[in-house]
Amino acid sequence: MCGIWALFGCDSTDIKHYASAFAISHRGPDCYQLQNVSQLRNCTLAFHRLCVVDTVRGTQPMRLVQYPHLTLLCNGEIYNFRKIKEVFGFSFETACDCEIILHLYNKFGIEKTVSLLDGVFACVILDTNTNKVMLARDTYGVRPMFYFTTRNGMLGLCSEAKGLGDILKIKNGEEQSKLLHPFPPAHYMVYDVVEGGKVSLEKSEKFHIFANRPLHWQYQNIELQEGDLDAIHANIRKLFTNAVEKRLMASRRVGSLLSGGLDSSLVAAITAKKLKAHHCPQQLQTFSIGMGESPDLIAARKVADHIGSEHHEVNFTAEEGIQAVDDVIYATESFDITTIRASTPMYLLSKYISQQTDTIVIMSGEGADELAQGYIYFHKQPSAEDGDKESRRLLEDLHLFDVLRTDRSTAAHGLEVRAPFLDHAFTSYYLSLDSELRAPTVKNIMLQL
Repeated sequence: MCGIWALFGCDSTDIKHYASAFAISHRGPDCYQLQNVSQLRNCTLAFHRLCVVDTVRGTQPMRLVQYPHLTLLCNGEIYNFRKIKEVFGFSFETACDCEIILHLYNKFGIEKTVSLLDGVFACVILDTNTNKVMLARDTYGVRPMFYFTTRNGMLGLCSEAKGLGDILKIKNGEEQSKLLHPFPPAHYMVYDVVEGGKVSLEKSEKFHIFANRPLHWQYQNIELQEGDLDAIHANIRKLFTNAVEKRLMASRRVGSLLSGGLDSSLVAAITAKKLKAHHCPQQLQTFSIGMGESPDLIAARKVADHIGSEHHEVNFTAEEGIQAVDDVIYATESFDITTIRASTPMYLLSKYISQQTDTIVIMSGEGADELAQGYIYFHKQPSAEDGDKESRRLLEDLHLFDVLRTDRSTAAHGLEVRAPFLDHAFTSYYLSLDSELRAPTVKNIMLQL
C-alpha cells in the first residue's frame, strides 16, 4: 500500500498544487519523493511509500538504468513477478515486485503488460521516447486511483480524491464533481503528451488478465482436477490456498482481520498454517473489534484459539463510534450510510493495529459475499442465473463500496490490506462453475468446503 500522485500539463507554478500531494501522506509513512520529469514540460510526480517489499531499494518514481526513458509510479503488489522474470530472463536492478512492470512494458507495450500481471495495482508509466502516459488499474480496483482531465489538456491522478481537490477548486468553468472520476478497474488508458506538456487521450480499453495465455499463467502451475463435485472442491481449496499464500509476500509482519465469520476465519486459518510452514519466527496476530460481548468477538476468540494466533480485541462504545464518524468520512471520502457504518469499526481497529502492534500487512475476507453470494437476499433469487448476474454486478462495483471501505480505513493508519477472495485466478475459476452450484442452497459448493 502506497500513495501515488501526478500532475501533467499544469501551467501554474502555484505551490498549492504540489502541496496537494501531501494530503495522502498517510498511505506511505516511510518515505516520500516529489520529482519533475525533465524531458516533459509541466510534469510532476509524487510517491508516498509504505515499505513492504525491498524496503531499501524499491522507492519510486522508479527509473531503471536499462530503460532511462521510462518512469513508473505504482501502488500495488505483483504476485507473479518472479515467474515472469524467470520466463523472459529479465535482469532486475532491485528486489521490488513492481519493477517487472517496466521490463514488460519495454518488451511488449502496455496492453500485453497489464494482461500478464497477477496482482493488484494502480500504476502510471511515462515513456519519454514516445511522449506517452499510460494509466492502469487491477481487475476489481483493489488498489485505488482517481483522475481528472480538463478541456485544455491538464491531467491529474491520485490514490485518493482528496489529493486532487485543491487543484480542481481553481478550475473555472468546469464543475469539480464532473471532472473527478474513479479510474475504472480492469482498464488502461494511453495519453499523448503534446505541446506544453498537455495531454490528449489516445486510447481507453478494458483488459483481461491472462487473455490468450496458457493456463499455467492463470493458475500458477496448479494442476486442476476434472470430474465430479469432489474434484471441484479440491480445485477451490488449491486455488484459494494459493491465493492466500501468494499474499504473504512481504518484508513486514503479516496479520489478519478476524470477525469470527466464515470468510475471515478461512483466511486467518490458512495464513496461520502457511506462516508456520514457511517457518515464520513471529506468531500470526489476529484482530477483532466489537461492542461488549458481541457474538462476533466471541466467535473470533474461538477461531483464534483454534488456529493458535496471538489475538487482539478492541472494544468500543457507541459514543466512540460517533466521535470517529467525521474522521471516517474524511478517510473514506464517502457519505454513503452503509459504507460509513461499516467503516467506523474497521477504522478504529486499524488505528489500534497501527499504534499498538508491529503488524503492517493485513489479510482480509473482503469479496467473499459478493463472489459466493453470501448476502441474505441471495436466498430469494428468482433463479441461479439471476444470482450469477447479481454476483458479477457486485464484484464490478466493489471498488465503490466494500473495497473502498477496506482500503481507506486501513490506509488512513499506514496499513496494507490484502484480499485473497479477490484473487484473479480464484475468482475466474469460481465464476466459471455452473451457476446452480454457486447458488446459496444446501448444495452451495463454498458451504460444503
